Amino acid sequence: MMDRRKALKNMGLALGYTVATPTLISIVQSCKKDAAIVWTPDFLSSGEGSVLTHLVDIILPKTDTPSASEVQVHIFIDRFADQVMEKEQQDLFKMTMEKFMDKALQDSGEKDIADLKPEHLEPILATALKVSKEDQVKNFKVINAYTEAVKTGQEATLDDEVSRFAFGNNLRGLAILGYKSSEFVGENVLPYLPVPGEYLSLIHI
Repeated sequence: MMDRRKALKNMGLALGYTVATPTLISIVQSCKKDAAIVWTPDFLSSGEGSVLTHLVDIILPKTDTPSASEVQVHIFIDRFADQVMEKEQQDLFKMTMEKFMDKALQDSGEKDIADLKPEHLEPILATALKVSKEDQVKNFKVINAYTEAVKTGQEATLDDEVSRFAFGNNLRGLAILGYKSSEFVGENVLPYLPVPGEYLSLIHI
């Protein structure tokens, strides 16, 4: 069984966000506050929120420590997307998630994303993340070219397979960030620092 404590300490994040610590703390605290009520996503639709909840628990299932959704990682990611991501990042997240869900609907035969279950999503996620180092480098170059084109107002498209890779990779990094940032994990799994450095920088590794 994976030693989650060791994995969380050692795993790098291949994201492109720079987050002010007060913002991160505010999001974490708001997630904990709203954990006891019925969650309504701020950025995603309710159906997308259901898919997100399943996916974070696939990435970080319950073991000797809580699952991702038990420490509100799904809420964290939705609010991170809403409050931290720039418009281009939001659009990329939405677009790649839609292509991921389209594949899940196609393979499962389901008609509505709200009907997608973990068993429908796990194979798509596994395929998206099971990429050779060489193909990862190629995919990131394509993704970076796409995002640069979008920023400069050029027309750009992203291949469906690369889109699913982009979504899976981004989601995994955000899930780990949300999990590590949660109060429970910080206090009980990782060394907890209530007031970390002024900024937490997440850059491509």
